[in-house]
Amino acid sequence: MDTTIENKNVCDLSFAERVKFYSRPYLRSLLYVSMQDQSRNLFTKSLYSKLITSSHLLEDLLDFHGAKNNSNWYFYRELAAAVRHLSLAGYSQKHILNRLVFYDIDRKEDFRKYGEIVLDFINGALINLAPVIMEEARRLAAFDELEAPPATRFPDVVTGEMLEYDIDDEDKDQQQDNIVRVANEFLSIAEDFDTYEFYEAYDLEGLKDLVPEKVNEVSIRRFEMLVHNLQSSFDTYVIHGGFRFGNRRLKQFRSYFSVIFHLLQIMGRFLHFYERHLIEVGYKSIYKEVREKLSTLVSPDLLLDCTINYGLHFVNHYFTTGRDVASEILKEHVQKGMIRVPIPKDLGFHCRPSLLVAKLVQKYGGQVEMVVNGDRFDAGSVLDIQWAGGKIQKEKIEEVIFEGDVRALRDIEILADVNYGEDRMGKGISLPRDLHYLR
Repeated sequence: MDTTIENKNVCDLSFAERVKFYSRPYLRSLLYVSMQDQSRNLFTKSLYSKLITSSHLLEDLLDFHGAKNNSNWYFYRELAAAVRHLSLAGYSQKHILNRLVFYDIDRKEDFRKYGEIVLDFINGALINLAPVIMEEARRLAAFDELEAPPATRFPDVVTGEMLEYDIDDEDKDQQQDNIVRVANEFLSIAEDFDTYEFYEAYDLEGLKDLVPEKVNEVSIRRFEMLVHNLQSSFDTYVIHGGFRFGNRRLKQFRSYFSVIFHLLQIMGRFLHFYERHLIEVGYKSIYKEVREKLSTLVSPDLLLDCTINYGLHFVNHYFTTGRDVASEILKEHVQKGMIRVPIPKDLGFHCRPSLLVAKLVQKYGGQVEMVVNGDRFDAGSVLDIQWAGGKIQKEKIEEVIFEGDVRALRDIEILADVNYGEDRMGKGISLPRDLHYLR
């Protein structure tokens, strides 16, 4: 390190000196990239981590000093942002591939194959960027002398060894309630994500129609946060151990939302980079010039393909197959019960009461059946309840039985006490506070 910088008071450092200070670890890592054999093993999680932190610090320094509005420094700043977001995506993708052996998910080999293609795209983009960044740093005199660090500075985190398993992953207090809550939340998030239907691979025109109009950073980051909160809740209140032992069904369940979370991380980084740095939004010539330079280094078309035809495709797939696991868990852990309640007065189970009961049952996710003189109907289906309503009316039945998830049965009793949310003329009335989610 420059001894001049070492001996100065930190407050006395000029912008040029600070740029050299923050560029040094960043450029050393990129010099290492440019000098190595360009194989997949070159990029370890420790290398991604160094690129992430060093580029982030440099980007912050440049932003603070106005590089976004300076034609001389703008490209250097955009290159740092490119390295940061691609490295963040690479770190998440590398993590998925490292942990895939522990994930109990379907289509694992297909997922691995496409994941390796995505990782090759990320690594190839970083390799393309490295010499351009070094040249731009020389032009700006952003460093004096550099020496690439040895490979031992960037070891992989994976070995063939495993530590002894000597802590039992026992059930935690109130585990059953938490399992049911997490499974229901997963089903709710999965249903919400159905907005992004995926039936077949998109061509380039379809990709550009989709991004950012329908799929964008803001919407994907929202789901990333929801799934991350779900994973944190699971690890805190259900299981805190690893992937190798313990309740297989619960470990399998965690595999699904873990892989979904990391895929959403990758999508969020790709979308941010595409929307912020590759789409033409600025009217100044420098913005257009830099965007065109970045597009030759990081292919926007390949980036969109990886985001949608890999990321969105597998998020959709694992939400779909994860639903089956969540439903099985609910069947195993939901407490069952039975209640007898009156039918809606005068008008029976027509549209409104049928809809409210079905919505109530769907909210909890457990199975509930309506039993009418021995015949069973799915209480989570409006159509089934209305079929039951016809039988009730025909046979002049005044009470029915509901069997299933005790949480839903409790709310059905509350709903029945207010005549299923309507007066005897069929007009809607206010619902109790406990049923606020039906309003």
